Amino acid sequence: QVHLAESGGGSAMAGGSLKLSCVATGFSYTMNRIRTSCLAWFRQVEGRERERVAVICVGGNGGNYGDSVKGRFTISQDTATKSVFLDMASLNSEDTAMYYCAAGWVENSRLRTGHIDAGDFTHWGQGTRVAVSS
Repeated sequence: QVHLAESGGGSAMAGGSLKLSCVATGFSYTMNRIRTSCLAWFRQVEGRERERVAVICVGGNGGNYGDSVKGRFTISQDTATKSVFLDMASLNSEDTAMYYCAAGWVENSRLRTGHIDAGDFTHWGQGTRVAVSS
């Protein structure tokens, strides 16, 4: 059973930075010709759909980013500790949301197209809140 625990949320001023961390206990780094293990960050504002922020998969040095965070956020992972991180810079008020860590066994075809959404992930953390004030 995979258990995800986020930390690092809080308040920041516009233009500032925050770093989120997530430990994925029980997560397995595996891949085959059809699917690949991935970790991701999503965010959600009340009344809106959960939005993909960034995804990183087995053997991934880079990440798949949502358009609204490209160039500002960086996802990384430490496979030794089964941790995933989200470095957030140049924050603005639109980044205010609940941020969720997720784990999934994602189809490689969807990774190739980049069309990844919350439905691709089966395990979720409880979330950590980020509030950005101007």
